[in-house]
Amino acid sequence: MAALLLERPRSAAARIVAALDTADLSRAERLAEALAPRCGLLKVGLELFGAAGPEAVRRIGARAPVFLDLKLHDIPNTVAGAVRALSPLGPAMLTLHAAGGAAMLEAAREAAERAGGRRPALLAVTVLTSLDSAALAATGVADAPVAQVLRLARLALAAGADGLVCSPREVAPLRAEFGPAPFLVVPGVRPAGSAAGDQARTATPAEALAAGADWIVLGRPVTGAADPAAAAAAIAAGIAG
Repeated sequence: MAALLLERPRSAAARIVAALDTADLSRAERLAEALAPRCGLLKVGLELFGAAGPEAVRRIGARAPVFLDLKLHDIPNTVAGAVRALSPLGPAMLTLHAAGGAAMLEAAREAAERAGGRRPALLAVTVLTSLDSAALAATGVADAPVAQVLRLARLALAAGADGLVCSPREVAPLRAEFGPAPFLVVPGVRPAGSAAGDQARTATPAEALAAGADWIVLGRPVTGAADPAAAAAAIAAGIAG
């Protein structure tokens, strides 16, 4: 079994994932340089990967471990191929949609194991933090978000996912059912007084971590600040107590 690149964070700063949500690779590199000493991971998502592709992972990964948030969701063979292609880039974390089903997740895990060397942690995205009960119902899911998150979590962890991506609202129920083993990465985190933006299920950094989150993902409250490094340092100081 291939060892993970990832270990659980041991400091307040290491629990922060800074989301480099920009299509400008030069700006992303400047943010990475400023934020790497103050965060545990840097997120390369669809916007940056769509603009700069694998080179974004290479350049950002030269400064800090990368959370590669592409939310893979396709037939098992296609997702397995994507995992094989992405693993050599060395991301510490890689996301897939739990809704892709057990066969897709199992194929992803097998591909990661066979890629050689230390592999990324495979994180199953449960219910997007932008969805509330009404928005989820419009997709055909009548249950409340927490019930759907738990349903998808059971499927994903049984299929070999290393952890889950969920909103702050579901962290405590997930810990209650699954204990400390799964990695929990939590977007939808907003410092007190920050605008929620397009996030529907939010909490403060301290609330998310108190509930049992391993990492919290912070985008606009950090990268949109006049001094991103100072913003990240202030959040780390706040969660350190």
